[in-house]
Amino acid sequence: MQPSAAREPKANYAVGPQYDTTHVYVAPADVDRFVESFVATFGGKSTKQVIATVTPTPSSTTSQLVLTPVGSISVFGFKTPIPYPFGHERTGYLVTDIDAAVRAAKEAGAGVLVTTFPDPIGRDAVVQWPGGVNMQLYWHTNVPSYPDLQTVPENRVYVPSEKAAEFVKGFVTFSKGSIVSDDAKAPGIEIGRPNDSYRRIRITSKFGRMTVLVTDGRLPYPYGHELAGYEVTSLDDTLVKAKAAGVSVLVEPYTADNRRAAIVQFPGGYVAEIHAAAH
Repeated sequence: MQPSAAREPKANYAVGPQYDTTHVYVAPADVDRFVESFVATFGGKSTKQVIATVTPTPSSTTSQLVLTPVGSISVFGFKTPIPYPFGHERTGYLVTDIDAAVRAAKEAGAGVLVTTFPDPIGRDAVVQWPGGVNMQLYWHTNVPSYPDLQTVPENRVYVPSEKAAEFVKGFVTFSKGSIVSDDAKAPGIEIGRPNDSYRRIRITSKFGRMTVLVTDGRLPYPYGHELAGYEVTSLDDTLVKAKAAGVSVLVEPYTADNRRAAIVQFPGGYVAEIHAAAH
C-alpha cells in the first residue's frame, strides 16, 4: 500500500447538505428578530428555541435550527461568555460516525481544536484545516430527517495563497469531493476589487458546495465576513423581501461568473452573500 493511500478516508462520512449548517452567533436580544428576518427572506421555518449547554465547558445559550429551501443555519444566542474556540467555527457538518470522521479529518491534515464531547442531542468536535478554517463535526443520537434543499448553499472560505493547495487537498480528501473549477484569474469584483483578479476554487461534495477564495487579505468591507452564499431564483425579488424584513444591503447587485450577487447583513449582524443565475 502506498503511503498516500493509507491517509485516504475509507468512507464518506457526510449525510447530506440539508444537514449541514452555518453557525450564526447573535446577541440574545437579537435572536428572534434575526430568525424572523432570515425566514422572511428565504422561507422555511425554525425549530423551537431551547436553552442548552452546547460546549464541553460550562455555558448557556439559546439554540435553534432554521431550515430553509436554500440552506440551514444553527442560531446561538449566548447568555454567558462564549468559551473558546466556539464562535470561530463557521459551519457544522453532520457525519455518520463522529469518531471515524475526526480520524479521517486528522489523516487529511486537519488539527483537532476541541476533542469529541457530548451535547444534548449527540456528540461534536471542532477541527481546523490549513489556512485557519474551523469547522464543527456533529453526530446525532437520533437520526434526523430533513427535506432536500431546493438549492445548495456554498460555504465561502477565504484562505491565503500559501495554504490554498494544502487546504483544498485536505478537504477534498476528507469530503470525498471534487474540484469543479479552479480559476486563477477570477474577476476581482467578486472580492470588491474590480480592477484586479484573484484565484477562485469551487468544490462540491456530499457535504455541499464550497467556494475557496484565495486572496492577499487586502479586502474591503464586508468581503471575508460572509460565511455562506445562498442561491435563489430571483435576486431582485429576494432583496425586496430582505429589505422589508430589516436586512441591509452592503454590496449592491453585480454580475460575474454567470451569476448576479449581492452581500447583505441581517439584524444581529450575520453577513451573507445571495446570488442567482445571470440571464
